[in-house]
Amino acid sequence: MSYTNYPSADNTSQAQPPKDNRKVIYAVLVILLLGTWVYIIYDKAVNDKNMAEQLTHVQGEYLSVDSSRNAIQAEYNSALARMDSLTGSNTQLKGELAEKKSKIDQLKDQIKTELGKKNADLAEARSLVNQLKAQVTDLFAQIDQLKQQNKQLTAANQQLTTERDTILEGRHAAEQTLAATAAAKAHMEDIASTLHASSVSITPIELKHNGKEVETSKAKRADLFKIAFQLDENRVAPSGPKELYVCVTGPDGKPITMPSSGSGNFTTRDEGDKVYTNLQTVQYTQGQALPVSFPWKPESGKFQEGAYKVQIYQNGFKIGEGTVSLKKAGFLG
Repeated sequence: MSYTNYPSADNTSQAQPPKDNRKVIYAVLVILLLGTWVYIIYDKAVNDKNMAEQLTHVQGEYLSVDSSRNAIQAEYNSALARMDSLTGSNTQLKGELAEKKSKIDQLKDQIKTELGKKNADLAEARSLVNQLKAQVTDLFAQIDQLKQQNKQLTAANQQLTTERDTILEGRHAAEQTLAATAAAKAHMEDIASTLHASSVSITPIELKHNGKEVETSKAKRADLFKIAFQLDENRVAPSGPKELYVCVTGPDGKPITMPSSGSGNFTTRDEGDKVYTNLQTVQYTQGQALPVSFPWKPESGKFQEGAYKVQIYQNGFKIGEGTVSLKKAGFLG
């Protein structure tokens, strides 16, 4: 009979060793860990997508705002360009136009301030730009209207200038005609005022010891010439002093000069310059005849045989002339 330490199979089932559950736990843990990572990756992907969508939306909004700002800025710059072209050709704006220009400058400052803000109110900026454009357009319209009025005024002024020039030309022509007429009248009156000497006589005189004057024809006996004539009446010549130039020509045909008695030169209208022997000044009364007489003798006091000629000039014209001849004395004187 044998004995053993193991129980008999017949009596009870053999005892099983305890199961090892660590693998199961590890597997569960791995699965949980993988699920966590999958969730994290998924959640991150979802968040990244949302962030990308939000970034895209924000960028879109920023681009939209920036585009609106740029559009407003472009409209503002365009309005400024029109304004610059206006003020460039119209440096001086007066009255109502100057007031509009002042309002436009105020709008420009407001727009510039608004667009310069970081968080600009684009609606307000656009409203201001629209007001600026309207003001500039209105100013352009008024200036165009003024230009049209100025053109009309310029045309009217040109017409008036032409009419004035025509009138002035006519006036100038009339003045020239009147001046020419006046000059012609004055010339005619000047010529008509020239006196005329009639009854010119030249009488050789011998002076006796008793003072008696005796007419002679002998050169040796003659002491002087008594020159006489009459200035006829003239209704044009004004009253006043008249200068009479007396020209005496000797028998040799040469003019006789008497420097000590005031001989000199004068200008005639027909003969040019001429030598005069003596100058006589008389007082003439308009419309009346005036007898004139005066003595004359050469400086030497002696007369030559032959013919003497006396010419009288007044106002540049010869107005009278006379001659006388002296003979040689006979054997008995």
